[in-house]
Amino acid sequence: MASYDDNNIFAKILRGEIPCNKCDEDDLTLSFYDIAPQAPVHVLVIPKGRYVDYADFAAHASVEEIAGFSAAIHRVAEKTGISETGYRIISNIGNDGHQDVPHLHMHVLGGGAMGPMLAKRP
Repeated sequence: MASYDDNNIFAKILRGEIPCNKCDEDDLTLSFYDIAPQAPVHVLVIPKGRYVDYADFAAHASVEEIAGFSAAIHRVAEKTGISETGYRIISNIGNDGHQDVPHLHMHVLGGGAMGPMLAKRP
């Protein structure tokens, strides 16, 4: 597993060095709109702790952090109105999973039909 990089873009957003369009925040999480949305609603939910990916989070986060992260995803779905029609939650892990930022984040996508889960391979 990759080690945590304190200079990743999400760490900078958490420190206030880079602005974001905030959707939700509490003591444990920050949620903000993606700058390159892949759906009509595309919000990133991140923990405020230093976790590289979901595997790191599941292995090392406290029960309170895990519950808070799950609750934040629910709040985002409610606040954006996608909880009524449905939405998709995606977390990319590692190179094969196409993880671009080494800080755990969930993509919460909705606002229309999401299509198939994965593109068919040739």
